[in-house]
Amino acid sequence: MTTQNCPCQSGKIYQNCCGLLHQGEQTAHSAEQLMRSRYSAFVMQNKSYLLATLHASQRQTDDADNLQQTMNSTPWLGLTIVDHTENGDEAEVEFIAYYVDKPIGQLHERSRFSRQQGQWFYVDGEFLAPVKLGRNDSCVCGSGKKLKRCHG
Repeated sequence: MTTQNCPCQSGKIYQNCCGLLHQGEQTAHSAEQLMRSRYSAFVMQNKSYLLATLHASQRQTDDADNLQQTMNSTPWLGLTIVDHTENGDEAEVEFIAYYVDKPIGQLHERSRFSRQQGQWFYVDGEFLAPVKLGRNDSCVCGSGKKLKRCHG
Protein backbone atom coordinates (compact mmCIF):
# COMPACT_ATOMS: atom_id res chain seq x y z
CA MET A 1 0.00 0.00 0.00
CA THR A 2 1.33 3.39 -1.02
CA THR A 3 1.81 6.09 1.57
CA GLN A 4 2.13 9.04 -0.79
CA ASN A 5 0.04 12.14 -0.16
CA CYS A 6 -3.03 12.49 -2.31
CA PRO A 7 -2.51 14.79 -5.31
CA CYS A 8 -5.79 16.59 -4.48
CA GLN A 9 -3.92 18.21 -1.57
CA SER A 10 -6.46 17.07 1.03
CA GLY A 11 -3.62 16.20 3.40
CA LYS A 12 -4.66 12.55 3.35
CA ILE A 13 -2.80 9.53 2.01
CA TYR A 14 -3.83 8.73 -1.59
CA GLN A 15 -5.15 5.25 -0.71
CA ASN A 16 -7.42 6.77 1.96
CA CYS A 17 -8.61 9.62 -0.22
CA CYS A 18 -8.99 9.68 -4.01
CA GLY A 19 -7.60 6.16 -4.28
CA LEU A 20 -10.84 4.83 -2.76
CA LEU A 21 -12.82 6.46 -5.58
CA HIS A 22 -10.35 5.48 -8.31
CA GLN A 23 -10.54 1.84 -7.23
CA GLY A 24 -14.35 1.89 -7.07
CA GLU A 25 -14.49 1.31 -3.30
CA GLN A 26 -16.47 4.55 -2.84
CA THR A 27 -18.28 7.11 -4.96
CA ALA A 28 -17.94 10.85 -4.51
CA HIS A 29 -20.31 12.23 -1.89
CA SER A 30 -20.10 15.76 -3.37
CA ALA A 31 -19.18 17.51 -6.59
CA GLU A 32 -16.12 18.95 -4.86
CA GLN A 33 -14.92 15.47 -3.94
CA LEU A 34 -15.46 14.36 -7.54
CA MET A 35 -13.50 17.39 -8.77
CA ARG A 36 -10.63 16.56 -6.45
CA SER A 37 -10.67 12.92 -7.51
CA ARG A 38 -10.71 13.86 -11.19
CA TYR A 39 -7.70 16.14 -10.68
CA SER A 40 -5.92 13.27 -8.91
CA ALA A 41 -6.86 10.97 -11.80
CA PHE A 42 -5.11 13.36 -14.20
CA VAL A 43 -2.01 13.35 -11.99
CA MET A 44 -2.09 9.55 -11.60
CA GLN A 45 -2.93 9.10 -15.32
CA ASN A 46 -6.10 7.18 -14.56
CA LYS A 47 -7.88 7.61 -17.88
CA SER A 48 -10.60 5.06 -17.15
CA TYR A 49 -11.75 6.97 -14.05
CA LEU A 50 -11.88 10.24 -15.98
CA LEU A 51 -13.98 8.65 -18.71
CA ALA A 52 -16.30 6.94 -16.20
CA THR A 53 -16.99 10.21 -14.35
CA LEU A 54 -17.65 12.26 -17.49
CA HIS A 55 -21.37 12.88 -18.03
CA ALA A 56 -22.73 10.67 -20.83
CA SER A 57 -23.99 13.71 -22.77
CA GLN A 58 -20.41 15.00 -23.07
CA ARG A 59 -18.63 11.86 -24.24
CA GLN A 60 -16.87 11.90 -27.60
CA THR A 61 -15.22 9.09 -29.54
CA ASP A 62 -11.77 10.70 -29.22
CA ASP A 63 -11.96 11.34 -25.44
CA ALA A 64 -9.47 8.60 -24.54
CA ASP A 65 -6.88 9.89 -27.03
CA ASN A 66 -7.32 13.50 -25.92
CA LEU A 67 -7.01 12.54 -22.26
CA GLN A 68 -3.87 10.52 -22.93
CA GLN A 69 -2.31 13.43 -24.82
CA THR A 70 -3.10 15.81 -21.96
CA MET A 71 -1.73 13.40 -19.35
CA ASN A 72 1.47 12.86 -21.33
CA SER A 73 2.14 16.57 -21.83
CA THR A 74 1.00 18.18 -18.57
CA PRO A 75 2.98 17.88 -15.33
CA TRP A 76 0.47 18.97 -12.67
CA LEU A 77 1.64 20.88 -9.58
CA GLY A 78 -1.37 21.47 -7.37
CA LEU A 79 -5.04 22.19 -6.95
CA THR A 80 -6.96 24.99 -5.25
CA ILE A 81 -10.71 24.82 -4.78
CA VAL A 82 -11.98 28.41 -4.95
CA ASP A 83 -15.72 27.89 -4.52
CA HIS A 84 -18.27 25.08 -4.38
CA THR A 85 -22.04 25.46 -4.65
CA GLU A 86 -24.52 22.62 -4.63
CA ASN A 87 -28.24 22.80 -5.36
CA GLY A 88 -29.85 19.38 -5.18
CA ASP A 89 -28.51 17.27 -8.03
CA GLU A 90 -26.65 20.15 -9.71
CA ALA A 91 -23.40 21.73 -8.55
CA GLU A 92 -20.59 24.02 -9.60
CA VAL A 93 -16.98 23.96 -8.47
CA GLU A 94 -14.54 26.74 -9.23
CA PHE A 95 -10.96 25.52 -9.11
CA ILE A 96 -7.45 26.30 -10.24
CA ALA A 97 -5.24 23.42 -11.32
CA TYR A 98 -1.60 24.47 -11.62
CA TYR A 99 0.91 22.90 -13.98
CA VAL A 100 4.60 23.27 -14.84
CA ASP A 101 5.23 26.12 -17.27
CA LYS A 102 7.08 29.44 -17.24
CA PRO A 103 5.40 31.15 -15.49
CA ILE A 104 3.33 28.49 -13.72
CA GLY A 105 0.38 27.50 -15.90
CA GLN A 106 -3.17 27.57 -14.64
CA LEU A 107 -6.38 25.89 -15.59
CA HIS A 108 -8.92 28.14 -13.86
CA GLU A 109 -12.42 26.81 -14.42
CA ARG A 110 -15.94 26.90 -13.07
CA SER A 111 -17.12 23.32 -13.66
CA ARG A 112 -20.67 22.03 -13.71
CA PHE A 113 -21.61 18.69 -12.21
CA SER A 114 -24.76 16.61 -12.21
CA ARG A 115 -25.80 13.82 -9.85
CA GLN A 116 -27.67 10.93 -11.41
CA GLN A 117 -28.88 7.97 -9.36
CA GLY A 118 -26.63 9.05 -6.50
CA GLN A 119 -23.45 9.42 -8.56
CA TRP A 120 -21.78 12.71 -9.50
CA PHE A 121 -20.56 13.38 -13.05
CA TYR A 122 -18.52 16.18 -14.60
CA VAL A 123 -20.64 17.94 -17.25
CA ASP A 124 -18.61 20.87 -18.56
CA GLY A 125 -16.80 24.00 -17.52
CA GLU A 126 -16.22 27.65 -18.26
CA PHE A 127 -12.60 28.80 -18.44
CA LEU A 128 -11.79 31.80 -16.25
CA ALA A 129 -8.89 34.24 -16.26
CA PRO A 130 -5.72 33.15 -14.45
CA VAL A 131 -5.12 34.54 -10.97
CA LYS A 132 -2.05 36.58 -10.14
CA LEU A 133 0.45 34.66 -8.04
CA GLY A 134 2.78 36.51 -5.70
CA ARG A 135 6.42 35.46 -5.51
CA ASN A 136 6.20 35.40 -1.72
CA ASP A 137 3.00 33.32 -1.66
CA SER A 138 3.22 29.67 -0.65
CA CYS A 139 4.00 27.47 -3.62
CA VAL A 140 0.98 25.91 -5.30
CA CYS A 141 2.57 22.45 -5.10
CA GLY A 142 2.00 22.29 -1.34
CA SER A 143 5.69 22.12 -0.41
CA GLY A 144 5.33 24.88 2.18
CA LYS A 145 8.09 26.88 0.48
CA LYS A 146 7.63 30.31 -1.03
CA LEU A 147 6.70 30.26 -4.71
CA LYS A 148 9.92 32.05 -5.73
CA ARG A 149 12.03 29.35 -4.02
CA CYS A 150 10.09 26.41 -5.39
CA HIS A 151 8.27 26.58 -8.74
CA GLY A 152 8.41 30.35 -9.31
